[in-house]
This record gives sequence, C-alpha cells and structure tokens, in this order.
Amino acid sequence: MREQTIVPVYMLTGFIESGKTTMIQNMLTDEGFSSGQATLILSFEEGVEELDEDFLKEHNCTLVSFEKQEELTALRLKELNQQYLPERVFIEYNSMWGLEKLVSTRLPLRWEWVQVICLADATTFDSYMTNMRKLMTDPMKDADLIIINRCGPSFNKSGWRRQLRALNPSANILFENPDGTTEDGVADEDLPYDMKADVIDVADGQFGTLYLDAMDHPERYDGKTLRLVGQPMPQKEFPAGFYYFSRPAMTCCSNDIQPCGWVCKGAAKPSARGYVRLTARAQTVTTPDGQSTMMLHEISTEKCAAPKEPYVTFANP
Repeated sequence: MREQTIVPVYMLTGFIESGKTTMIQNMLTDEGFSSGQATLILSFEEGVEELDEDFLKEHNCTLVSFEKQEELTALRLKELNQQYLPERVFIEYNSMWGLEKLVSTRLPLRWEWVQVICLADATTFDSYMTNMRKLMTDPMKDADLIIINRCGPSFNKSGWRRQLRALNPSANILFENPDGTTEDGVADEDLPYDMKADVIDVADGQFGTLYLDAMDHPERYDGKTLRLVGQPMPQKEFPAGFYYFSRPAMTCCSNDIQPCGWVCKGAAKPSARGYVRLTARAQTVTTPDGQSTMMLHEISTEKCAAPKEPYVTFANP
C-alpha cells in the first residue's frame, strides 16, 4: 500500500490589516516555496486586501471564508478536505477570535501543523501591547516566525525584539521595512557578550550566536578584538599563514556535522585535534562574489581544553 503523505498546515495570524493576506500572496508567488500544489486557504476574517479570483486560479488555490467562529468544526474541516483534496492548507486567522477554538478543533487525517506565522503592524504595536496584550501575545507565544511589518528607521526594533524574545525564546523574529527589506533588529545590547569591552570575550556557548550575527552583520565586528575557543583547522586551498578557525556544528541532525567559523590569518599551527583560545582582531572583507564577511587576524593563541559541549548550538540572541 502506498504510504500517505502529510498535508502541511500553515497558520498566519494577527489582527486585521497586519499583513496576513499579503504574506500568503508572497508565499504563493515564491518559486522556492510553491510549485502549483493544490492549496486550500481557510480565511477567518475579511480584511482590506483580498485574494482575487484570477490570482487564486493561477496558483491552484481554493478560498473558503468563515464568517462566524461557530462554523469552525472538525466535521466542517473534514468535509472541506474530502471536497477539495488539498496538498497543503493555509489558515488566515484573525487574532481577535482567540486561538482556543482553533487549536482545540481536531484536524482531518493527514493534516499536520508545520508552521505558525504571527504578523503585527509596527504602527499599532505599542498600542495593542498596552490595550490588548493577551490577544496580541497569545499567538506569539507559540509562533515559529514573528514578523513586524511597516517598520520605519526610527521604530524601537531592538526594544520590541527583547519583548518578543521574553515571550518566545525560540521564534525567529523579523522586521520588515516599507521598501520590502527585512532585518533581525538585533542591537549591540541584545548580544550575550559585551560589545563595548576592549576585548570581547565570547563564551563557549556563545560561539553560535557570534557566528550567526557575524554572518548578518560583519560590519558590527570590524576592528573589534575577540577572544574565543576553537580549532585552527588546516585547509588545502589556503596559502601559508592562513587557517580556518572553527568548531563543529550540528546543522540538522547527528549525521550532518559541519565546521562553522572564519578564515584567520596567523602563525598558529593548523590541527584538527586540539583547541586553542584565540585572541584576534576582526575585519570585514568582501568575497569574490561581492558579499561582506568577517575574517580574523590572530593576535595570540594558547592551548586550552575542549568546550564541555562538543557541538555549537545556534541560540537566538
């Protein structure tokens, strides 16, 4: 018998006009995410922006609207599944309805939650957090991704990030600017190490945070002096006087261990066996493909014990 595949369910939640419909449009037009799958969109609100019939037909979508919360039942979802045979499901859910009814309703066979995306409007963020905090934050507590859109340059992104991180330490948090660009909102004060210190001491458990932040913001570390533990690994393609300073990281599972780190210029003898405590000056450089990245210039090294945790973890700052 052929094994049944799951029907992934994506929930997009937030108040009216928070950008849920626009987000669905972006997902459906993303060639890396969509390839013509039969998609059932369950809408639990009527926003200003609606998906028109031509767009739905072009992207193999069916839209079903629920006008009252009482219409949401396990039987109704089962009937829709049998009628449309979706390959995936989007749920556009107004936070004003509360999540209790939705999460307590049994999904049809094979439907599985895979991602909860919570959206909020930066122009009303503070007001809603003050006056409707529970309705605002309940979806955020279980979200996989939180997007604050319509952000301007003067908005309190770092402060909001700290609020959201306290609510949900594991969620990815993005701030979307009016021009469509996104940023993580991480400021110096959000990082676990002291960016103002003459020598920034990066603890063993903070290696992954440094790695991710330096990928996104190499300019933040330009000219800074760092002290951290890792291995000066040999690389055949590197000229003499250069090595790869890194630690092993488990990127997805125990069978996928990859080194993560930076090119370092220095006199340390490359070896895959021992660990050293490296003090180095960081520099922002441009790669051949035009990308900015961080490299290190060795100041000193000393042998040290291996970190207690063998693999790097990538905790959000």
